Amino acid sequence: MDDRTLNRTTLERQLLLRRAPLTPLEAVRHLVALQGQEPNPPYLGLWSRLSAFALEDLTSLLYGKQVVRSSLLRGTQHLTAAEDYLWLRPLMQAPMSRSRQAAFGRDTRGLDLEEFAGHARELLTGRTLTRPQLGALLTERWPQYDKLALGWSAQALLPLVHTPPNGTWNRKGATPFTLAEEWLGRPVEELPQVERLVTRYLAAFGPATIMDVQAWSGLTRLREVIEAMPLKRLPGGLFDLPDAPLADPDTPAPARFLPWFDNLMVAHHDRSRIMTAQARRRICVGAIVYPTFLVDGTVGGIWDMVNGSLVILPFEPLGEDAREELAAEGARLLAFAGHDGGEIRWLADASSATSWPPSAWPGSR
Repeated sequence: MDDRTLNRTTLERQLLLRRAPLTPLEAVRHLVALQGQEPNPPYLGLWSRLSAFALEDLTSLLYGKQVVRSSLLRGTQHLTAAEDYLWLRPLMQAPMSRSRQAAFGRDTRGLDLEEFAGHARELLTGRTLTRPQLGALLTERWPQYDKLALGWSAQALLPLVHTPPNGTWNRKGATPFTLAEEWLGRPVEELPQVERLVTRYLAAFGPATIMDVQAWSGLTRLREVIEAMPLKRLPGGLFDLPDAPLADPDTPAPARFLPWFDNLMVAHHDRSRIMTAQARRRICVGAIVYPTFLVDGTVGGIWDMVNGSLVILPFEPLGEDAREELAAEGARLLAFAGHDGGEIRWLADASSATSWPPSAWPGSR
């Protein structure tokens, strides 16, 4: 397993070697979940991967309850197919409880979490509340606790979905909470098998090590589970599905723009298949994952859209062919985002900007 084969195989499974003729729902299922901390990145991530995709395609899936937005992998916001949510959300309870304890355990010391979750469920039954609204109602029962801590605790302890229009293209605002069982008309599974998660992960991100699976999912202690599964073992501690093919290392990798928080950037403990260590330090900064572009299959730099322009910051000098390919792909990206004919601005290096991302520059939005 050489590095280039591993790179091309991962890109193939991520639908990034060629745009796939899948429906948006099929793509969401294949990718397991799309990071959705911000409303627009899931749209951009699907556009980069599908041969035919329009904004209304994903919006209609959210309104039609075929795709839901919720806290899932690593306790962060994701979009996933409704049927996958029913087994994925219970598997995420352990890491979400750990995250809640780390962030708000001190602020909620002494709180009976079982009683708390039951009361929060009662408050949400039959209605949708924003996190601040729910937190305020919870403080009526527990006035000694901060309402922010209570609102976030409810989000961590209950299967909740964030209903549209929140989370659709260009739509932000206070996060709405609705009981998942009411929105979907079905309860979550009681005892889903973690092997299902491993299988789906390898189909979309493999081959991978045990540490890779844990880094992507937020789950721990998976060694015994994975080693007991009938998986193919490859050099370097990699596991893969028994019949999953490896990509031809000589397959060309086209230029692609990936959005903020794209899961490919955080899907492996060892990310050398997709980026250098130096690039990782510039892309993954705390809880932020900057938007990236790929050149010949690996991260070549970061980008952002500012006032209808596409700003591109390469990490290293690019050849003329690479710049032309990125410019053509960037023009298509601008058109998709509603900025047809927008300017493409190239930055020579990080010193060309007073701060990154440029969307944070004064006067930008």
